[in-house]
Amino acid sequence: MTDGDLDLTTRAVRAGIEDDRHYGAVVPPLHLSSTFTFSGLDRPRRHDYSRSGNPTRDVLADALCAMEAGAGACVTATGMAAITVALQLVEPGRRLLAPADCYGGTWRLIDALARRGAFEVEWVDFHDENAWKKALATPADLVWLESPTNPLLRLVDIRAICEASRASGARVVVDNTFLTPALQQPLVLGADIVVHSTTKYINGHSDVLGGAVVCADAETTDRVAWWANCMGLTGSAFDSWMTLRGLRTLEVRMRQHQENARAMARLLERHPAVARVHYPGLESHPQHRLAVRQQRGFGGIVSLELAGGKPAVRQFLDGLQLFSLAESLGGVESLVAHPATMTHAAMSAEARLAAGIGDGLLRLSVGLESAGDLCRELEAALGRVHLHVPGSPRVIDLSNA
Repeated sequence: MTDGDLDLTTRAVRAGIEDDRHYGAVVPPLHLSSTFTFSGLDRPRRHDYSRSGNPTRDVLADALCAMEAGAGACVTATGMAAITVALQLVEPGRRLLAPADCYGGTWRLIDALARRGAFEVEWVDFHDENAWKKALATPADLVWLESPTNPLLRLVDIRAICEASRASGARVVVDNTFLTPALQQPLVLGADIVVHSTTKYINGHSDVLGGAVVCADAETTDRVAWWANCMGLTGSAFDSWMTLRGLRTLEVRMRQHQENARAMARLLERHPAVARVHYPGLESHPQHRLAVRQQRGFGGIVSLELAGGKPAVRQFLDGLQLFSLAESLGGVESLVAHPATMTHAAMSAEARLAAGIGDGLLRLSVGLESAGDLCRELEAALGRVHLHVPGSPRVIDLSNA
């Protein structure tokens, strides 16, 4: 049986297993050495210095490459390091097409680099077919996509945009952090590069920082690896070892994340304190059919907009016990974030408004706790929200809703 015959779950579990040739260890060893000997003058071994290459990091890179169906992968120190490395593929003076509603950290980096003259950026609404087709009519080096987006869980038609981008001579990068290769493979859909914050679901335990860039061809892999080494953005051996440990349970974790998220989304959808629920797994989501077509699941993130704005957010958050108020996502524990003041605070107010990120928006990273306990927690939180009815001094108390 060849590796190509194996299911993604099997590849993740078996990554690096029985590779130890010294002692026969089942689990691959952790190589913490910062430097490696040459076998002689002018005779370097495969690894000479850990910034440039490390055996433990190689195992993780190979595993991610196999799961994303890529030609090669580069493991970085953080998710933002992965994004930084991928952006080096845009030549000075050339154009980058980026989503107007992307992750706040991505927006900040792209905006800062563009202001310094690293490249030209055009912020595009990739949910509008006419808008992205118009943007591609002018030559660009790179098209940056998020699907689903952070935090509004909007989808883009990856295959269609990749086909149009290839015809115009542009490469496509897809941030696949929210779904991971367990639920979506952008390279299979036609993308050239996939980036991950492995800090999130791939590690899955909120105790490691990391990122990865997976490429569809060897030449791009070499360019990415060169920049990562040159800029000192490669990941550490220990973090790679920990991430590999988390990767082995990715499939089973994502299954439970989704099951819990689906229960949360259904509860929120029918509650009068909630103005809108964002979750592609709901049939009411405007891109539900696209999600079914290009994804193998809907993920563990649910976003909601409270009808009462920021005051309602404060009431909702007061007393939470099972959703910790914190940034990041993808861990076994449930988290809640207020994007406008947390994950997307780096964006200008105008950019947040254009992206649809309002003061009443909350993002839930639904963990692996009991779905029943999480539902009761949400019902109690929504019960603390007092919804003001427009045009009336009357206040509806939803504590018994």
